Amino acid sequence: MTPPPPPEAVATADALSADFFPRRGAHRSVRIPAASFWRKLFAFSGPGYLVAVGYMDPGNWATGIAGGSAFGYRLLSVIVVANLMAMFLQRLAARLGIVTGLDLAQACRQRYGAGTRILLWLLCELAIVACDLAELIGAAIALKLLFGLDLALGVALTGIEVLLVLGLQARGFRKLEALVVSLMVVIGLCFIVELALAQPPLAAVLDGLVPRTEIVTDPTMLYLAIGILGATVMPHNLYLHSSIVQTRDFQRTDAGKREAMRFATIDIVVALTLAIFVNASILLLAASTFHAAGMTEVVGIEEAYRLLTPALGVSAAGTLFAVALLASGHNASVTGTMAGQIVMEGFTRFRWPARARRLVARLVAMVPALFVVTAYGEAGATQLLILSQVVLSLQLPFAVYPLVRLTGSPECMGKFANGPLTAAVAWAMTACLIGLNGVLLLGMM
Repeated sequence: MTPPPPPEAVATADALSADFFPRRGAHRSVRIPAASFWRKLFAFSGPGYLVAVGYMDPGNWATGIAGGSAFGYRLLSVIVVANLMAMFLQRLAARLGIVTGLDLAQACRQRYGAGTRILLWLLCELAIVACDLAELIGAAIALKLLFGLDLALGVALTGIEVLLVLGLQARGFRKLEALVVSLMVVIGLCFIVELALAQPPLAAVLDGLVPRTEIVTDPTMLYLAIGILGATVMPHNLYLHSSIVQTRDFQRTDAGKREAMRFATIDIVVALTLAIFVNASILLLAASTFHAAGMTEVVGIEEAYRLLTPALGVSAAGTLFAVALLASGHNASVTGTMAGQIVMEGFTRFRWPARARRLVARLVAMVPALFVVTAYGEAGATQLLILSQVVLSLQLPFAVYPLVRLTGSPECMGKFANGPLTAAVAWAMTACLIGLNGVLLLGMM
Protein backbone atom coordinates (compact mmCIF):
# COMPACT_ATOMS: atom_id res chain seq x y z
CA MET A 1 0.00 0.00 0.00
CA THR A 2 1.22 3.50 -0.75
CA PRO A 3 1.47 5.86 2.22
CA PRO A 4 -1.62 7.91 3.09
CA PRO A 5 -1.75 11.59 2.23
CA PRO A 6 -0.70 14.05 4.92
CA PRO A 7 -3.36 14.95 7.52
CA GLU A 8 -3.69 18.52 6.28
CA ALA A 9 -4.72 17.23 2.85
CA VAL A 10 -7.47 15.00 4.22
CA ALA A 11 -11.05 16.28 4.29
CA THR A 12 -13.19 15.67 7.34
CA ALA A 13 -15.80 12.94 7.42
CA ASP A 14 -18.61 15.45 7.77
CA ALA A 15 -17.46 17.40 4.72
CA LEU A 16 -17.23 14.25 2.61
CA SER A 17 -20.63 13.03 3.75
CA ALA A 18 -22.20 16.40 3.02
CA ASP A 19 -20.62 16.30 -0.43
CA PHE A 20 -21.79 12.83 -1.40
CA PHE A 21 -25.00 11.86 0.32
CA PRO A 22 -27.42 14.62 -0.73
CA ARG A 23 -26.90 13.36 -4.28
CA ARG A 24 -28.02 9.90 -3.20
CA GLY A 25 -31.11 11.30 -1.50
CA ALA A 26 -31.12 8.69 1.25
CA HIS A 27 -28.60 9.89 3.82
CA ARG A 28 -30.24 9.98 7.29
CA SER A 29 -33.65 9.64 5.62
CA VAL A 30 -34.98 6.93 7.97
CA ARG A 31 -36.02 8.34 11.33
CA ILE A 32 -35.24 6.39 14.50
CA PRO A 33 -38.06 6.62 17.10
CA ALA A 34 -37.13 7.38 20.69
CA ALA A 35 -39.39 4.58 21.83
CA SER A 36 -39.31 0.87 22.62
CA PHE A 37 -36.58 -1.60 21.71
CA TRP A 38 -38.76 -3.31 19.09
CA ARG A 39 -39.71 -0.10 17.29
CA LYS A 40 -36.06 0.91 17.17
CA LEU A 41 -35.09 -2.55 15.92
CA PHE A 42 -37.68 -2.28 13.14
CA ALA A 43 -36.38 1.16 12.16
CA PHE A 44 -32.77 -0.05 12.01
CA SER A 45 -33.68 -3.25 10.12
CA GLY A 46 -33.23 -3.13 6.37
CA PRO A 47 -29.61 -2.54 5.35
CA GLY A 48 -28.70 -6.10 6.37
CA TYR A 49 -31.32 -7.50 3.99
CA LEU A 50 -30.09 -5.37 1.10
CA VAL A 51 -26.63 -6.80 1.75
CA ALA A 52 -27.92 -10.36 2.26
CA VAL A 53 -29.44 -10.59 -1.23
CA GLY A 54 -25.91 -10.55 -2.62
CA TYR A 55 -25.25 -13.75 -0.68
CA MET A 56 -28.04 -15.64 -2.44
CA ASP A 57 -27.59 -14.37 -6.00
CA PRO A 58 -27.45 -16.63 -9.12
CA GLY A 59 -23.70 -17.07 -8.66
CA ASN A 60 -24.45 -18.91 -5.42
CA TRP A 61 -26.91 -21.08 -7.31
CA ALA A 62 -24.30 -22.09 -9.88
CA THR A 63 -21.63 -22.97 -7.32
CA GLY A 64 -24.15 -24.64 -4.98
CA ILE A 65 -25.64 -26.85 -7.69
CA ALA A 66 -22.22 -27.80 -9.04
CA GLY A 67 -20.85 -28.52 -5.57
CA GLY A 68 -23.88 -30.48 -4.37
CA SER A 69 -24.17 -32.66 -7.47
CA ALA A 70 -20.43 -33.40 -7.65
CA PHE A 71 -19.54 -33.82 -3.97
CA GLY A 72 -22.83 -34.33 -2.15
CA TYR A 73 -22.94 -32.68 1.26
CA ARG A 74 -19.17 -32.30 1.69
CA LEU A 75 -19.06 -28.58 0.80
CA LEU A 76 -21.86 -27.66 3.22
CA SER A 77 -19.26 -26.65 5.82
CA VAL A 78 -17.80 -24.15 3.32
CA ILE A 79 -21.18 -22.44 2.96
CA VAL A 80 -21.61 -22.12 6.72
CA VAL A 81 -18.06 -20.89 7.34
CA ALA A 82 -18.31 -18.42 4.44
CA ASN A 83 -21.55 -16.96 5.80
CA LEU A 84 -20.10 -16.65 9.31
CA MET A 85 -17.13 -14.80 7.82
CA ALA A 86 -19.58 -12.59 5.97
CA MET A 87 -21.40 -11.73 9.21
CA PHE A 88 -18.13 -10.75 10.87
CA LEU A 89 -16.89 -8.62 7.97
CA GLN A 90 -20.26 -6.94 7.41
CA ARG A 91 -20.30 -6.00 11.08
CA LEU A 92 -16.93 -4.29 10.58
CA ALA A 93 -18.27 -2.50 7.49
CA ALA A 94 -21.31 -1.26 9.42
CA ARG A 95 -19.08 -0.05 12.29
CA LEU A 96 -16.92 1.89 9.84
CA GLY A 97 -19.91 3.66 8.31
CA ILE A 98 -21.60 4.42 11.62
CA VAL A 99 -18.50 5.71 13.45
CA THR A 100 -16.78 7.69 10.69
CA GLY A 101 -19.74 8.79 8.57
CA LEU A 102 -17.85 7.45 5.54
CA ASP A 103 -18.38 4.36 3.45
CA LEU A 104 -15.40 2.11 2.73
CA ALA A 105 -14.69 3.72 -0.65
CA GLN A 106 -14.70 7.23 0.84
CA ALA A 107 -12.51 6.11 3.73
CA CYS A 108 -10.00 4.58 1.30
CA ARG A 109 -9.96 7.80 -0.69
CA GLN A 110 -9.33 9.75 2.49
CA ARG A 111 -6.59 7.51 3.86
CA TYR A 112 -4.63 6.18 0.87
CA GLY A 113 -2.54 7.75 -1.86
CA ALA A 114 -3.68 8.13 -5.47
CA GLY A 115 -2.02 4.96 -6.77
CA THR A 116 -3.60 2.73 -4.13
CA ARG A 117 -7.00 4.37 -4.52
CA ILE A 118 -7.04 3.82 -8.27
CA LEU A 119 -5.95 0.19 -7.91
CA LEU A 120 -8.60 -0.55 -5.28
CA TRP A 121 -11.27 1.20 -7.36
CA LEU A 122 -10.47 -0.70 -10.57
CA LEU A 123 -10.37 -4.04 -8.76
CA CYS A 124 -13.71 -3.33 -7.11
CA GLU A 125 -15.23 -2.33 -10.45
CA LEU A 126 -14.01 -5.64 -11.87
CA ALA A 127 -15.73 -7.47 -9.02
CA ILE A 128 -18.96 -5.54 -9.62
CA VAL A 129 -18.90 -6.43 -13.32
CA ALA A 130 -18.37 -10.11 -12.41
CA CYS A 131 -21.30 -9.92 -10.00
CA ASP A 132 -23.52 -8.14 -12.53
CA LEU A 133 -22.75 -10.84 -15.08
CA ALA A 134 -23.98 -13.52 -12.68
CA GLU A 135 -27.13 -11.59 -11.82
CA LEU A 136 -28.06 -10.77 -15.41
CA ILE A 137 -27.45 -14.30 -16.64
CA GLY A 138 -29.26 -15.88 -13.70
CA ALA A 139 -32.35 -13.73 -14.16
CA ALA A 140 -32.26 -14.34 -17.93
CA ILE A 141 -32.16 -18.11 -17.36
CA ALA A 142 -35.14 -17.80 -14.99
CA LEU A 143 -37.13 -15.83 -17.61
CA LYS A 144 -36.34 -18.52 -20.18
CA LEU A 145 -37.44 -21.30 -17.85
CA LEU A 146 -40.68 -19.56 -16.85
CA PHE A 147 -41.72 -17.86 -20.08
CA GLY A 148 -39.59 -19.38 -22.84
CA LEU A 149 -37.76 -16.13 -23.56
CA ASP A 150 -34.47 -16.21 -25.45
CA LEU A 151 -31.46 -15.79 -23.15
CA ALA A 152 -30.24 -12.65 -24.93
CA LEU A 153 -33.69 -11.04 -24.64
CA GLY A 154 -33.80 -12.00 -20.97
CA VAL A 155 -30.44 -10.31 -20.34
CA ALA A 156 -31.65 -7.12 -22.02
CA LEU A 157 -34.96 -7.08 -20.12
CA THR A 158 -33.24 -7.66 -16.77
CA GLY A 159 -30.76 -4.86 -17.45
CA ILE A 160 -33.52 -2.38 -18.26
CA GLU A 161 -35.99 -3.48 -15.59
CA VAL A 162 -33.57 -3.00 -12.69
CA LEU A 163 -33.21 0.68 -13.63
CA LEU A 164 -36.96 1.14 -13.27
CA VAL A 165 -37.04 -0.54 -9.86
CA LEU A 166 -34.18 1.61 -8.59
CA GLY A 167 -36.43 4.58 -9.25
CA LEU A 168 -38.23 3.48 -6.08
CA GLN A 169 -35.30 4.89 -4.13
CA ALA A 170 -36.45 8.38 -5.10
CA ARG A 171 -39.76 7.64 -3.35
CA GLY A 172 -38.06 6.60 -0.13
CA PHE A 173 -35.35 4.17 0.83
CA ARG A 174 -37.75 2.10 2.95
CA LYS A 175 -39.88 1.27 -0.10
CA LEU A 176 -36.85 -0.18 -1.84
CA GLU A 177 -36.00 -2.19 1.28
CA ALA A 178 -39.59 -3.48 1.49
CA LEU A 179 -39.44 -4.73 -2.12
CA VAL A 180 -36.14 -6.51 -1.52
CA VAL A 181 -37.34 -8.16 1.70
CA SER A 182 -40.57 -9.28 -0.01
CA LEU A 183 -38.61 -11.04 -2.75
CA MET A 184 -36.34 -12.64 -0.13
CA VAL A 185 -39.44 -14.08 1.55
CA VAL A 186 -40.51 -15.54 -1.80
CA ILE A 187 -37.09 -17.18 -2.22
CA GLY A 188 -37.19 -18.61 1.30
CA LEU A 189 -40.71 -20.04 0.90
CA CYS A 190 -39.79 -21.68 -2.41
CA PHE A 191 -36.85 -23.48 -0.83
CA ILE A 192 -38.84 -24.58 2.21
CA VAL A 193 -41.18 -26.40 -0.17
CA GLU A 194 -38.29 -27.80 -2.26
CA LEU A 195 -36.51 -29.21 0.80
CA ALA A 196 -39.75 -30.69 2.11
CA LEU A 197 -40.04 -32.55 -1.21
CA ALA A 198 -36.36 -33.58 -1.38
CA GLN A 199 -36.11 -34.68 2.29
CA PRO A 200 -32.29 -34.71 2.63
CA PRO A 201 -31.13 -37.24 5.28
CA LEU A 202 -30.29 -35.52 8.56
CA ALA A 203 -27.21 -37.68 9.24
CA ALA A 204 -25.66 -36.75 5.89
CA VAL A 205 -26.43 -33.07 6.44
CA LEU A 206 -24.78 -33.08 9.87
CA ASP A 207 -21.75 -34.90 8.44
CA GLY A 208 -21.47 -32.24 5.74
CA LEU A 209 -21.11 -29.55 8.41
CA VAL A 210 -17.73 -31.03 9.44
CA PRO A 211 -14.80 -29.34 7.57
CA ARG A 212 -12.56 -31.70 5.59
CA THR A 213 -8.92 -31.43 4.49
CA GLU A 214 -9.83 -32.77 1.05
CA ILE A 215 -11.56 -29.45 0.33
CA VAL A 216 -8.09 -27.90 0.12
CA THR A 217 -6.20 -30.88 -1.35
CA ASP A 218 -8.66 -31.70 -4.16
CA PRO A 219 -8.19 -29.06 -6.93
CA THR A 220 -11.74 -29.42 -8.29
CA MET A 221 -13.30 -29.20 -4.85
CA LEU A 222 -11.07 -26.25 -3.96
CA TYR A 223 -12.11 -24.40 -7.14
CA LEU A 224 -15.79 -24.79 -6.22
CA ALA A 225 -15.10 -23.99 -2.55
CA ILE A 226 -13.41 -20.71 -3.47
CA GLY A 227 -16.24 -20.01 -5.88
CA ILE A 228 -18.67 -20.48 -2.98
CA LEU A 229 -16.50 -18.19 -0.85
CA GLY A 230 -16.49 -15.49 -3.54
CA ALA A 231 -20.22 -15.86 -4.10
CA THR A 232 -20.88 -15.51 -0.38
CA VAL A 233 -18.39 -12.94 1.00
CA MET A 234 -18.90 -10.51 -1.87
CA PRO A 235 -16.31 -7.69 -1.79
CA HIS A 236 -18.55 -4.93 -3.11
CA ASN A 237 -21.14 -5.69 -0.40
CA LEU A 238 -18.66 -4.37 2.16
CA TYR A 239 -18.71 -1.01 0.36
CA LEU A 240 -22.51 -1.15 0.07
CA HIS A 241 -23.16 -1.89 3.74
CA SER A 242 -20.80 0.78 5.04
CA SER A 243 -22.83 3.28 3.02
CA ILE A 244 -26.46 2.26 3.54
CA VAL A 245 -26.19 2.02 7.34
CA GLN A 246 -25.95 5.80 7.14
CA THR A 247 -29.54 6.01 5.88
CA ARG A 248 -30.56 5.80 9.55
CA ASP A 249 -30.90 9.12 11.38
CA PHE A 250 -29.34 8.03 14.68
CA GLN A 251 -27.71 10.35 17.21
CA ARG A 252 -24.07 11.07 16.29
CA THR A 253 -22.99 10.90 19.94
CA ASP A 254 -20.89 8.05 21.34
CA ALA A 255 -24.00 6.52 22.92
CA GLY A 256 -25.96 6.91 19.68
CA LYS A 257 -23.21 5.23 17.68
CA ARG A 258 -23.02 2.32 20.13
CA GLU A 259 -26.78 1.83 19.88
CA ALA A 260 -26.65 2.02 16.07
CA MET A 261 -23.85 -0.58 15.97
CA ARG A 262 -25.80 -2.89 18.26
CA PHE A 263 -28.93 -2.75 16.11
CA ALA A 264 -26.91 -3.02 12.89
CA THR A 265 -25.31 -6.21 14.24
CA ILE A 266 -28.73 -7.72 14.98
CA ASP A 267 -29.92 -6.71 11.51
CA ILE A 268 -27.02 -8.36 9.70
CA VAL A 269 -27.08 -11.55 11.81
CA VAL A 270 -30.80 -12.11 11.17
CA ALA A 271 -30.55 -11.27 7.46
CA LEU A 272 -27.48 -13.43 6.82
CA THR A 273 -29.02 -16.33 8.76
CA LEU A 274 -31.69 -16.33 6.05
CA ALA A 275 -28.91 -16.23 3.46
CA ILE A 276 -27.27 -19.28 5.09
CA PHE A 277 -30.57 -21.14 4.81
CA VAL A 278 -30.98 -20.31 1.12
CA ASN A 279 -27.38 -21.10 0.19
CA ALA A 280 -27.41 -24.36 2.13
CA SER A 281 -30.76 -25.26 0.60
CA ILE A 282 -29.35 -24.96 -2.93
CA LEU A 283 -26.52 -27.36 -2.12
CA LEU A 284 -28.77 -29.71 -0.13
CA LEU A 285 -31.27 -29.84 -2.97
CA ALA A 286 -28.55 -30.70 -5.48
CA ALA A 287 -26.94 -33.27 -3.18
CA SER A 288 -30.16 -35.07 -2.20
CA THR A 289 -31.69 -34.97 -5.68
CA PHE A 290 -28.79 -35.32 -8.13
CA HIS A 291 -25.73 -36.65 -6.28
CA ALA A 292 -27.78 -39.31 -4.49
CA ALA A 293 -29.09 -40.50 -7.88
CA GLY A 294 -25.59 -40.74 -9.34
CA MET A 295 -25.92 -37.53 -11.40
CA THR A 296 -22.60 -35.98 -10.36
CA GLU A 297 -22.11 -33.61 -13.30
CA VAL A 298 -25.19 -31.41 -13.02
CA VAL A 299 -23.55 -27.98 -13.21
CA GLY A 300 -26.12 -25.97 -15.16
CA ILE A 301 -29.07 -24.13 -13.62
CA GLU A 302 -31.20 -24.96 -16.64
CA GLU A 303 -30.20 -28.61 -16.44
CA ALA A 304 -31.09 -28.69 -12.75
CA TYR A 305 -34.50 -27.21 -13.55
CA ARG A 306 -35.20 -29.91 -16.15
CA LEU A 307 -34.19 -32.71 -13.76
CA LEU A 308 -35.98 -31.52 -10.62
CA THR A 309 -39.52 -32.46 -11.66
CA PRO A 310 -38.77 -36.11 -12.59
CA ALA A 311 -36.40 -36.45 -9.62
CA LEU A 312 -38.89 -35.15 -7.04
CA GLY A 313 -42.01 -36.38 -8.80
CA VAL A 314 -43.86 -33.06 -8.43
CA SER A 315 -44.54 -30.84 -11.43
CA ALA A 316 -44.35 -27.63 -9.38
CA ALA A 317 -40.77 -28.34 -8.23
CA GLY A 318 -39.14 -26.87 -11.32
CA THR A 319 -41.46 -23.86 -11.34
CA LEU A 320 -40.70 -23.00 -7.71
CA PHE A 321 -37.00 -23.32 -8.49
CA ALA A 322 -37.29 -20.88 -11.41
CA VAL A 323 -39.43 -18.39 -9.45
CA ALA A 324 -36.85 -18.31 -6.65
CA LEU A 325 -34.07 -17.84 -9.22
CA LEU A 326 -35.87 -14.90 -10.84
CA ALA A 327 -36.43 -13.22 -7.48
CA SER A 328 -32.78 -13.84 -6.58
CA GLY A 329 -31.40 -12.39 -9.82
CA HIS A 330 -33.66 -9.36 -9.65
CA ASN A 331 -32.81 -8.58 -6.02
CA ALA A 332 -29.07 -8.93 -6.51
CA SER A 333 -29.18 -6.75 -9.63
CA VAL A 334 -30.74 -3.90 -7.64
CA THR A 335 -28.17 -3.99 -4.84
CA GLY A 336 -25.26 -4.59 -7.25
CA THR A 337 -26.17 -1.44 -9.16
CA MET A 338 -26.36 0.51 -5.90
CA ALA A 339 -22.93 -0.77 -4.90
CA GLY A 340 -21.48 0.33 -8.23
CA GLN A 341 -22.80 3.83 -7.70
CA ILE A 342 -21.37 3.99 -4.17
CA VAL A 343 -17.95 2.67 -5.20
CA MET A 344 -17.54 5.06 -8.13
CA GLU A 345 -18.59 8.10 -6.11
CA GLY A 346 -16.49 7.13 -3.11
CA PHE A 347 -13.24 6.47 -4.96
CA THR A 348 -13.41 9.02 -7.80
CA ARG A 349 -15.98 11.68 -6.81
CA PHE A 350 -17.37 11.61 -10.35
CA ARG A 351 -20.49 13.80 -10.56
CA TRP A 352 -22.61 11.89 -13.06
CA PRO A 353 -26.43 11.93 -12.82
CA ALA A 354 -27.70 8.87 -10.96
CA ARG A 355 -29.50 7.35 -13.97
CA ALA A 356 -26.41 7.77 -16.16
CA ARG A 357 -24.26 5.95 -13.60
CA ARG A 358 -26.76 3.11 -13.39
CA LEU A 359 -27.05 2.85 -17.15
CA VAL A 360 -23.28 2.64 -17.63
CA ALA A 361 -22.97 0.01 -14.89
CA ARG A 362 -25.65 -2.10 -16.57
CA LEU A 363 -24.15 -1.77 -20.05
CA VAL A 364 -20.67 -2.78 -18.89
CA ALA A 365 -22.08 -6.06 -17.59
CA MET A 366 -24.66 -6.57 -20.35
CA VAL A 367 -22.19 -6.54 -23.23
CA PRO A 368 -20.15 -9.61 -22.16
CA ALA A 369 -23.30 -11.35 -20.89
CA LEU A 370 -25.03 -10.91 -24.25
CA PHE A 371 -21.92 -12.12 -26.08
CA VAL A 372 -21.63 -15.29 -24.01
CA VAL A 373 -25.31 -16.29 -24.12
CA THR A 374 -25.46 -15.59 -27.87
CA ALA A 375 -22.23 -17.41 -28.74
CA TYR A 376 -22.25 -20.29 -26.26
CA GLY A 377 -25.79 -20.62 -24.93
CA GLU A 378 -26.73 -22.02 -21.53
CA ALA A 379 -23.54 -24.10 -21.12
CA GLY A 380 -21.31 -21.08 -21.59
CA ALA A 381 -23.55 -18.99 -19.34
CA THR A 382 -23.20 -21.52 -16.51
CA GLN A 383 -19.41 -21.64 -16.81
CA LEU A 384 -19.33 -17.85 -16.79
CA LEU A 385 -21.46 -17.85 -13.63
CA ILE A 386 -18.95 -20.05 -11.79
CA LEU A 387 -15.93 -18.15 -13.14
CA SER A 388 -17.47 -14.83 -12.06
CA GLN A 389 -17.66 -16.09 -8.46
CA VAL A 390 -13.99 -17.11 -8.51
CA VAL A 391 -13.13 -13.60 -9.78
CA LEU A 392 -15.07 -12.19 -6.82
CA SER A 393 -13.09 -14.33 -4.41
CA LEU A 394 -9.76 -13.28 -5.94
CA GLN A 395 -10.72 -9.63 -5.45
CA LEU A 396 -11.95 -10.14 -1.89
CA PRO A 397 -8.60 -9.56 -0.06
CA PHE A 398 -8.33 -6.13 -1.72
CA ALA A 399 -11.56 -5.10 0.00
CA VAL A 400 -11.03 -6.93 3.28
CA TYR A 401 -7.50 -5.65 3.94
CA PRO A 402 -8.46 -1.93 3.86
CA LEU A 403 -11.57 -2.65 5.92
CA VAL A 404 -9.63 -4.47 8.65
CA ARG A 405 -6.85 -1.89 8.64
CA LEU A 406 -9.23 1.09 8.83
CA THR A 407 -11.51 -0.35 11.52
CA GLY A 408 -8.44 -1.22 13.60
CA SER A 409 -6.99 2.28 13.36
CA PRO A 410 -7.55 4.58 16.40
CA GLU A 411 -6.81 7.52 14.10
CA CYS A 412 -9.79 6.55 11.96
CA MET A 413 -12.17 4.98 14.51
CA GLY A 414 -11.09 6.63 17.76
CA LYS A 415 -12.32 4.74 20.82
CA PHE A 416 -14.34 2.45 18.53
CA ALA A 417 -11.27 0.86 16.92
CA ASN A 418 -11.18 -2.95 16.89
CA GLY A 419 -10.19 -4.51 20.21
CA PRO A 420 -7.39 -7.12 20.46
CA LEU A 421 -9.70 -10.14 19.95
CA THR A 422 -11.61 -8.59 17.04
CA ALA A 423 -8.38 -7.49 15.43
CA ALA A 424 -6.84 -10.97 15.80
CA VAL A 425 -9.86 -12.65 14.22
CA ALA A 426 -10.00 -10.05 11.43
CA TRP A 427 -6.33 -10.40 10.49
CA ALA A 428 -6.50 -14.21 10.69
CA MET A 429 -9.48 -14.13 8.36
CA THR A 430 -7.61 -11.84 5.96
CA ALA A 431 -4.59 -14.17 5.96
CA CYS A 432 -6.87 -17.15 5.31
CA LEU A 433 -8.49 -15.47 2.31
CA ILE A 434 -5.13 -14.50 0.84
CA GLY A 435 -3.79 -18.02 1.40
CA LEU A 436 -6.76 -19.74 -0.24
CA ASN A 437 -6.56 -17.46 -3.24
CA GLY A 438 -2.85 -18.14 -3.52
CA VAL A 439 -3.49 -21.90 -3.54
CA LEU A 440 -6.11 -21.44 -6.26
CA LEU A 441 -3.82 -19.32 -8.44
CA LEU A 442 -1.00 -21.83 -8.12
CA GLY A 443 -3.36 -24.63 -9.08
CA MET A 444 -4.66 -22.70 -12.10
CA MET A 445 -1.11 -21.95 -13.27
